[in-house]
Parts: sequence; structure tokens; C-alpha cells
Amino acid sequence: MTATSFDFPTAIRFGVGAAGEVPAHLHKQGVSRPIVVTDRGVAELDFHQNLLASMQGAGLEAASFSGVWGNPVESQVTHGVAAYREHGADAVVGLGGGAALDVAKAVALMATHPGDLFDYEDEMPGARPIEQAPLPWFVAIPTTAGTGSEVGRSAVIADDDTHIKKIIYSPHLLARVVFADPALTVGLPPHITAATGIDALTHNIEAYLAKGFNPLCDGIAVEGVRLCAANLANAVADGSDIEARSAMLVASMMGAVAFQKGLGLVHSCAHALGTAADVHHGLANGLMIDHALRFNVESSADRLEHLALVVGLDPTAEAFLDWLAALKAEVGVAATLRDHGLDGALAAELTRLATEDPCHANNPRPVGAADFADIFARAYG
Repeated sequence: MTATSFDFPTAIRFGVGAAGEVPAHLHKQGVSRPIVVTDRGVAELDFHQNLLASMQGAGLEAASFSGVWGNPVESQVTHGVAAYREHGADAVVGLGGGAALDVAKAVALMATHPGDLFDYEDEMPGARPIEQAPLPWFVAIPTTAGTGSEVGRSAVIADDDTHIKKIIYSPHLLARVVFADPALTVGLPPHITAATGIDALTHNIEAYLAKGFNPLCDGIAVEGVRLCAANLANAVADGSDIEARSAMLVASMMGAVAFQKGLGLVHSCAHALGTAADVHHGLANGLMIDHALRFNVESSADRLEHLALVVGLDPTAEAFLDWLAALKAEVGVAATLRDHGLDGALAAELTRLATEDPCHANNPRPVGAADFADIFARAYG
């Protein structure tokens, strides 16, 4: 067995009211001019204005950039960096879901590093190193329980023209502190709760199935699956269920920690849907998860059987996959791509994009273009 590394460094303040600690924390770090990077929707919420006011009350000259929407693209980062420099900022506060947090990381990177954002793309030969200068102090405040980007060391940003997602990866992108406050997720609309929650579930499942040796990630992923199984439907049904919201926020972070081990073919399919049809990433995972994972029964029956036990079923892979399909129906995610309104005209493009996506490199069973074509055919129904 070759040597490997285990690394779980993010400091997390978790619990109702945790977000209220941000101004004092920044002040203690010597920050004076923070900029909040958030999305259009969050910018309209009372909490956003209250956060700015509390920062100002703590003696901080705070500003906000809310030019994030949809699947994040490079131009949003460019505008965010311009806002950072115009404000003369010395810290970044990421506030929102995965899109806002990924843009916030990229803004912090490009505020101190030269060149183009995609010069730092993880998969690009000759990528520039992300260590040429210290990044500004960066803290993250998640408002959804889905991507777990708040504890992740990557930013996923798409090209404006091609919509192909590119991964910027480095431990330097990790938040210095995460302020995970489940109260900020209360009242999230059911369809967003469902999409982001299935995203968290997918991260945990694919991390557990991913090839490679990382027992710490495996253990975290299994508990993340258990938490999703016990709480996702309740969080969707009752937006004020703080216990379910808290559990899903934990499961989301666990998924993002666990998938440093790797992801798999579900994510390659989801990235293709995001690129070709601009489908929300979490929803795309939900649309594909049961269809795509059937491909892994041949290689991962034992692990799928264990997950069946974890969610309270007879220990068979088929029982677990059937449970996933039933969970989708319960939380309002369409069973097939056609049910979601997508027709087969995209099938060839989806197959190409999924085949080219790097995530399936860690899938426990090798998957090629013909396999992806079959998977999308099944997903269309």
C-alpha cells in the first residue's frame, strides 16, 4: 500500500447564532474593510443587510458585491475582483450557497494573484501555483445545505462562452473559519431544499464509492448518508424544522470533506447537464443519481448494500437504488430527464461532455462514452 494523506483542517463554528460572531471575529483578526460576496437572492434578505450593519457597528467599513447568480462564470469573478479593489478591501466574506462561496474563493485568489483565473485550473498542464502571495482573510457563511463549498478547497467556475466548468483547487482556498448557522437555511423554498439536499447526499454517496484508500472520508461519508436519509424529507416538508435543517447543514459539510477522496460518474453527468442545459447542479445530481449509480452495482455491490443498511433497508444494492428513486419522488425531483422537460436531442452532447469531465476518473468502475450514452438513455426514461 502506498502512503496517502488525510487532511481535515477547517475551523467551524456551528449552531444557531454562529453567523452573528462574524463581525467580532474579523475585528479580532485586524480586518478593517471586508467585502461580502453574495448572490442576488441573498442580497435581498434581511440577514444580508443586518450583517453589513453589524460589521459597521463593530467599526468595520464593509461593502457588498452581489453579482452572483445561476451557475457561476468567470465574468462574475472578474467583477467581484473589481469591486474588491474599488473598496480597498482586506478580507472576503462569502455568504450564500455554493455559487456565491465559489466566486468568493476565486475573488480572494485573483485579488492577490496575476493573470487569468483559468491559469490556475487544476487540470491544466503548466497551471500557475496558488502560492505566489497570501490570500486575503476569508470566512464563509453558508445559507444552503448542499455543496459544502464552505469547507471545500476548490472553486468550480464555468467559462462564460462554453459554459464548461473548470476546477480551481488548492488548500490555500480554504476558509479560515466557517460560520455555519442553520437558522440561515430556515424557510428555504422546498425545491431549493430538495436540490441542495440531494447534492449533499450525492457527495456523500459518491465519496464512499470512489476508488482509493481514505477510511476517514469513508466514515464521514457514511454518516453523511445517514443524516440525509433521516432529515432531507423533513427539511423539504417543513422549512422551519431547525433540527432537520441543522442535520442537513452538517451532512452538507461532511459530503464536501469526504469528497476530497473523489467523486464519480453522477457528477460527470450532472456537470454535462449544467453545461448543456443550465440545470442547477444539485438538481442535476438528483435527476441522474439513481440512473447513473446502477452502472456501479457491478463494481460496488458491497458498498451499496452497506448504504442500504445505513438508511434502514434490507442489504441489497437494488433496495438502495429503489430508495433513491422513492426519495426523489418524495422531495419533488423529477424521475427522468423527460419528466423534467428535457428531450433526447441533447443526448449526444450530454454524452460527450460527461465523457470529457474529470470526475468519473475516480468512479469505482471505468466508464466510457458508450456507457454514458446508455446511462443518459436510461435517464430519459
